Parts: sequence; C-alpha cells; structure tokens
Amino acid sequence: MKELLMVATLVVAMSSCSSCSSSDDAENPENVPTHEALPKYTNPVWAKDWPDPTVWKGEDGAFYSISTNCETIIRSTNLVDWEDLHISPFDKESKDKLQKEGWNLWAPDVTTVNGQRLCYVACYNGANDATICVLKEVSTNHFEFVGVITKGKETGIPDTIDPEVVTDPETGKVWFFFGSIGGVHRIELTSDGTAIKEGAEYIRVAGLNIEEDQSRLKVLEGSYLHKRGDYWYLFVSSGWYYDKTYQMRVGRSKSLEGDFVDKYGNSLKTGIATQIINSTNRFFGPGHNGEIYTDKYNRDFIVYHCHDAQTEGGTTRPMFLQEIKWDKEGWPYFEPNVVVTEAEVPVFD
Repeated sequence: MKELLMVATLVVAMSSCSSCSSSDDAENPENVPTHEALPKYTNPVWAKDWPDPTVWKGEDGAFYSISTNCETIIRSTNLVDWEDLHISPFDKESKDKLQKEGWNLWAPDVTTVNGQRLCYVACYNGANDATICVLKEVSTNHFEFVGVITKGKETGIPDTIDPEVVTDPETGKVWFFFGSIGGVHRIELTSDGTAIKEGAEYIRVAGLNIEEDQSRLKVLEGSYLHKRGDYWYLFVSSGWYYDKTYQMRVGRSKSLEGDFVDKYGNSLKTGIATQIINSTNRFFGPGHNGEIYTDKYNRDFIVYHCHDAQTEGGTTRPMFLQEIKWDKEGWPYFEPNVVVTEAEVPVFD
C-alpha cells in the first residue's frame, strides 16, 4: 500500500508539474526569462524638453541621446537615469554649416553605417525650405559636418524632416526614410550613407499630403525602422504634435523595398497605420519614438516623447520609456495601451 501511495503521489506531482509548464508556456510564448519583482521607474525619464529623441549605445556600454535642437548630449546606463553631459554634439563650425541650410535643427537620427557612426539632422526654415544633412563621428560623441543629403527646395517634397537611416543586412543596401506633411519617402543612399545613390528615386511609402487631410490624422511622420523576425516595422506618428491627436502608429513589410501595411492589410500609403498607444489626462500626444533596446530578460523598451501636463503646463515634450510587447501575429502593442506613469526598470547588466 505504501508503494502504491508513493506511485500515486509521483503521478499527481508529474501531472501537476506538466500542467504548470504548459500554463507558463501559454503566458510566456517566447520563453522570456522570468525574474523577480524589479524596482520601478517613473515617467518621464527625462523631464526636460526632449522632442524627437534618438538613442545610441556607446563603446562603453552606456546609452547616449540627443533630440531636436541638438544642444546637448545626455547619458544613461539603464535608459532610466539620465545625466546631462553639457556638451554639444556638434562643434561651432559644423553647427554654422547646418544652420546655413536651416536655422532650426530638428529630429536627429544617430545610426551606424558600415562601421561609421553618423548623425542625420533636419535643418528647417519652413515647410518648403527644409534640408537634411549628415555628420560623422570623429571622436567620442563629437560629430562633424559632412554634407547635404536632400533639399526640399530641389525635390519639391514639403517638410523634408525626420530622417531615419537603416542598412538591410540581407542586401547591404542603405535606405533613407524621411518626411511628414508631404508624405514619408524612401530612397537609397551610397554604401557609406553620406549621399543619395546615383540614379536612385524617391518613393512615397506612407502618409497622405497635408492638402488631403487637414486633420493630420493620416499625415504620417517620425519614421523609425525596426527589424524583428521576418518583418521590418515602420513606426510613425500622426495628428497634431501639440495635442491628444498625436499618437504612435505602426505598419510592417517583409522587405524595406516593399509595401508597408497595417494590421488589417491597409497600405500605409493611404495614411492608415495601426495605432498602438493612447493619451491619458496627464500624458498626451505620445509619439515620434526613437530606438528599441532589448534588456537581459528579453524585454523590449522604446523611447518616445510625450507632453506632460505637470511639466511647464504641458508645453514641453519630455522623454518617456515604455516596454513594448509583441502579439502572436508579431504585431507590437503596449500593455496597458496608454502612457504609463511607472513600470519595472529594464536591466542591461
């Protein structure tokens, strides 16, 4: 009888263990490493005005960021706690050259092309007078002017702003995405990322023109490309930047040269993209995100700007951090689907 009881107990235990395992797999389909409760951080993670953030990881393992106006660089080891280095990313000569193209320096994008860290920035005087230039890093966090990539006066594309450059690992091609009220466009760059490739053509990939949609709900801007699995995800924003209509959206394509579609198969050329985050009473207008970084627990975190009603009356756009998740079909989402006040910190060490 004692042996029978032991066998029965073992069977029950194995059954219980099997049940627990399948339940865990259902709740954790990607087998994300589990962890104990972590400390919480609060948004915004950088309370000063920091619109259109771009973040890169330095050789020291720390994260660095600049934003519209390009006045200073901030540094963090965890994407949560930031310090102002009080140094300009551009020397005076480079800044003078940029401002000859356009006085306002907007929406920088720092990326690496063929081993060289580059910074693309929009030089803006007006919708019909905007230029995107490129600089290269010549020493740690010091970028020098290289030249002009594209000029709206020459192409006729209004709001030649919001640069995003990405290299296709399969083809080696370097692609340049940009645009806003004149539509988001794509064009191929030279292999070093410093000029338009000879013979390349501008192709509109997303968004309506402002004349077609004065509400801007289908006018897309703030491009950011992210590769995950078989897809390239094109993150964009729509609506008016200063109110609750401004929101982050997304579409995807299996190729950087293909047609980006929303969750229901609508082409982003129609101005339709899948909305993934909403405003709250305090936090409104979340959008123009920067990069996504994955922590040691395989959690993805994304930076973006958002208005905070408690910060200078909501007139500024501080930097926020939030975990972004992926459903069974591979679409990104936030849980909850609003800007969060606090969440567990990412862990990178």
